[in-house]
Amino acid sequence: MRVLLSTWGSRGDVEPLAALAVRVRELGAEVGVCAPPDEEFAALLAGVGVPLVPLGPTVRSVVSRERPPTTEDAFRLAADLVNARFDTLTAAAAEGCDVLLATGLMPAGVRSVAEHLGVPCLFACFHTFGLPSPHFPPGRRPGRQSSPEETDLEVLWEEDAQRVNAMYAEPLNTRRAALGLPPVDDVRAHVHGGRALLAADPVLAPWADLTHLDLVQTGAWLLPDERPLPADLEAFLAAGEPPVYVGFGSMAMRSSPGLARVVTEAVRARGRRVLLARGWADLARTDEGDDCFVVGEVSHRALFGRVAAVVHHGGAGTTTTATAAGAPQVVVPQIADQPYWAARVAELGIGAAHDGPTPTLGSLSAALATALAPGTRARAAAVAGTIRTDGAAVAAKLLLETAARERQPR
Repeated sequence: MRVLLSTWGSRGDVEPLAALAVRVRELGAEVGVCAPPDEEFAALLAGVGVPLVPLGPTVRSVVSRERPPTTEDAFRLAADLVNARFDTLTAAAAEGCDVLLATGLMPAGVRSVAEHLGVPCLFACFHTFGLPSPHFPPGRRPGRQSSPEETDLEVLWEEDAQRVNAMYAEPLNTRRAALGLPPVDDVRAHVHGGRALLAADPVLAPWADLTHLDLVQTGAWLLPDERPLPADLEAFLAAGEPPVYVGFGSMAMRSSPGLARVVTEAVRARGRRVLLARGWADLARTDEGDDCFVVGEVSHRALFGRVAAVVHHGGAGTTTTATAAGAPQVVVPQIADQPYWAARVAELGIGAAHDGPTPTLGSLSAALATALAPGTRARAAAVAGTIRTDGAAVAAKLLLETAARERQPR
């Protein structure tokens, strides 16, 4: 049996697929992963013995431009990704595929390829952003926005579907027509399909009867990471009290000039040492003080249990890893689902949600006061014990069961 996993997005959209691939392989199936061709994603997958099949442009080329992406950029990227999915997945699945998994940025095209090839397809998401619900409004997407005065949730979700159609319907239906498939009227519903997997922890993302989708919550897909920390980082950790980790992952943080200085001074104002993660924001030392250290890509699972707090952007993966480690958090949300994770961290009492995407010395210092309070650490330790670690194994079993039940005879 062969499983093909596909995504396009940041590391938080790729690393869970590496975790799932490991579990699928343990069940005796072959597995392939189609993902953005960024070097770090290729290295991540190579680390678990799964080659990356390049899909679409690199994420870094899209998010690290000098200017923020425009609405026109978003529409062009949508069309490019639809075409990339048809081309890449058709070629990858031609070698034999029993089930396709669609994740990442609105994966329009994946289900159409599966339909053309006669194989089952499952949609998976790592957060609840964008899942239609009668209980809360949709998040923001590019395109014509709803009126600020509109409060009817049914209307707002219908307008959200129209925005998805405006971005994806034309390229999707053009490619479907070339394969002799009928047009899709509602791209969002087509992408979500009949059954979907929510790869998020039930404590961090409680989800019961909040959508009309047939949603199975597996728990987060966590990649085992047994890498030791680098010797120089170990030496820094041993040289004093636990530092505050600050890292923003795949976020370029353009809206925050002088970010490294702001976060360094805010942490120092709380009497703590500073551990900066370089990331795509390119954080670097601002002086020669021996209370500051900069790291590249290291094992968060090995590190987060040894720091005083984690300041981050609120990606689903980073939030889950910090929570599982019992580390108090300050979430500085930037886009998409990140405000949701920030709010959940605050609601659970395991950290603070920064107000807005641009930290200042005063605002970050105040948030750190909450995160570094003894009660917050005690609460974070208690919640850590409730986080599921079997999500990838649950999802792998569901994938193979779906393939066995729904695949068409060849």
